[in-house]
Amino acid sequence: MMPTNKVFAAYEKLLAHSTRMLAFARKEEWSRLAEEESAYAVEVEALKGLGTPEEYDKNSLRRKAGLLERILEQDAETRRHLEKHRTEIGDLMDDSRRRRDLSRAYQTAGIDGASGRQGLQ
Repeated sequence: MMPTNKVFAAYEKLLAHSTRMLAFARKEEWSRLAEEESAYAVEVEALKGLGTPEEYDKNSLRRKAGLLERILEQDAETRRHLEKHRTEIGDLMDDSRRRRDLSRAYQTAGIDGASGRQGLQ
């Protein structure tokens, strides 16, 4: 069993990481977001290692619930930004595949892709 103050300090650290992750997602700073996610994961493991407090009073329960609610809200928004980014990357990859396939089709048909004319064979 662990004192409540250490558990709350750990939740506050998670909230700080979550806040930075959301800021990076909003700015589309994906590499910095990934770094912050790694630090967040380390803090989650540290929190797990603390164990559970012997008991929470009503104020402590409200405080914990408030911290968790803010973390979860920020996580949801961060995920929405990531999903949008993933969709954009998928669209770019699909476009690249279509261009590649079209280029291959023209090459197979002996058509110069730049001019659209049949090449000499």
